Amino acid sequence: MYETIRYEKEGKIGIATINRPKALNALNGAVVADLEALISEVEKDTELGVLILTGEGRSFVAGADIGEQRDFNLDQARAWSKRGSALFRRIEKLEIPTIAAVNGFALGGGCELAMSCDIILASEKAKFGQPEVGLGITPGFSGTQRLPRRVGIAKAKELTFSGKMITAEEAKEIGLANAVYAPEELLNAAKEMANSFLKNSPVAVKYAKVCIDRGMQLDIDSAIALENEMFALCYASPDQKEGMTAFLEKRPAVFQ
Repeated sequence: MYETIRYEKEGKIGIATINRPKALNALNGAVVADLEALISEVEKDTELGVLILTGEGRSFVAGADIGEQRDFNLDQARAWSKRGSALFRRIEKLEIPTIAAVNGFALGGGCELAMSCDIILASEKAKFGQPEVGLGITPGFSGTQRLPRRVGIAKAKELTFSGKMITAEEAKEIGLANAVYAPEELLNAAKEMANSFLKNSPVAVKYAKVCIDRGMQLDIDSAIALENEMFALCYASPDQKEGMTAFLEKRPAVFQ
């Protein structure tokens, strides 16, 4: 169905593998178009509970396809940046949890793609960075906005101004990656985490994601008010009755 992405489902887990290994899975027009189509499919899939994004071969996504965008004019560059940023925002705003299983290079657009996911799990071989300034450009797919929100302003400036690559362990230390695994364990670790999400109420998980994502953009009082409302809305769902009843009856909950 997709030219540059292999997509498969295992129960309620979707696994999307960017599949341009000879180009280190670099983002070109074809990959972006496939990702747009994939996210449209995911948005409509009411059975899906978690989406995992990963890359084929030794790279997650090693940035943009420089050959394709080298000769952009001003209007083309602006359109490309807006298109990629809009796509990554759609990923960020998915109602279900998303996990980036970063198996190798996550540079430039690859790092930006990983940061659009809720969780970043890294292989020991993973490398992260925003090297765009060495090419005479800034990050263009919202990296200057998501990186400081992940790791803090000072560290984001250091990484962006230097363009240096960091290891998976350093990414974990600064809060960019949640955890680091041996390469052969990475995908299974992502699936295990996905299943830990799926055992809980999908409604509650969705509302909790709303609280965190929207709340981080609000002042504290408005964010608390948002949480109060999401908490109350849980009581309109059968999941709340099932979860609390199962707890009192000392049995596993069976959510819809």
